[in-house]
Amino acid sequence: MSKRIIAVNAGPRKGWNTDTLITEASKGAESTGAIVERFDLFKLEKYTGCVSCFGCKKEKFKGQCICRDALKPVLDAIRESDGLIIGSPNYLSEMTASFRALYERLIFQNLTYNKENPCCNAHPIPVLLIMTSNAPDTMYQQLLNNYQQVLSRFVGPTEVFVSGNTLQLKDYSKTDWPWSMFDPEDKMKRHETVFPEECRAVFEKGAQLVK
Repeated sequence: MSKRIIAVNAGPRKGWNTDTLITEASKGAESTGAIVERFDLFKLEKYTGCVSCFGCKKEKFKGQCICRDALKPVLDAIRESDGLIIGSPNYLSEMTASFRALYERLIFQNLTYNKENPCCNAHPIPVLLIMTSNAPDTMYQQLLNNYQQVLSRFVGPTEVFVSGNTLQLKDYSKTDWPWSMFDPEDKMKRHETVFPEECRAVFEKGAQLVK
C-alpha cells in the first residue's frame, strides 16, 4: 500500500521559495510511490491557533483537536498520514502566523500534562520542516532547534532544511524606495546557482521521508 504524505505550505507566495521547495520535496516523496496530499494555509477559510478549550484533554478526544474550523481537516489528515512536509518563510525572526496556528494545535493535542507520559501520540511520523529566509542560513539556528525538538517529541522524528539569503523579488529596481540592505546581483546569482541545488537536495529529503 502506498504511503500517504501530507505537505503543508504556510507561506503566502505562489511559485516562490517556500512553495517551490515544498513542491520539490513532494515530488521526491512521489518518486518513491507515495501519495501526497497538499494544503496551502493561506488559501483556507477562517481558522485560529489553539483556543485552549482543553477538549483534546478528554479521554474520548485524546490526541485530537476538537476545534472545528479550516485547520481541522489538516490536523486530521496529518494524524492519519505516514509523513509530514511542512514549510514556512521566516517573517520578523519567526515562522508565519499561519504556521504558528497549525503548530500550536498540532502539538497541544498530543500534550497530556502527565509526567509519566507527556505525549499521547500513538502514531509518530517523520517530519521534514522547511524554512526560507532572506537572512543567512545559520541566523535562526536556535529557533529551528526548538521547533525540531518539539516536533520530534510530539509528532515524530524531524529533519530541518533551511534556504537562506533567498531572492525576494525578480527586479529590486522596481521598489518605491531602495532596498539598500540587499545586493540584488548577489541575490539573483545565488538564486540561479545555489537554489537549484537546494531544490535537488530537498527532493532527496522528500524521498527519504518515505523510506
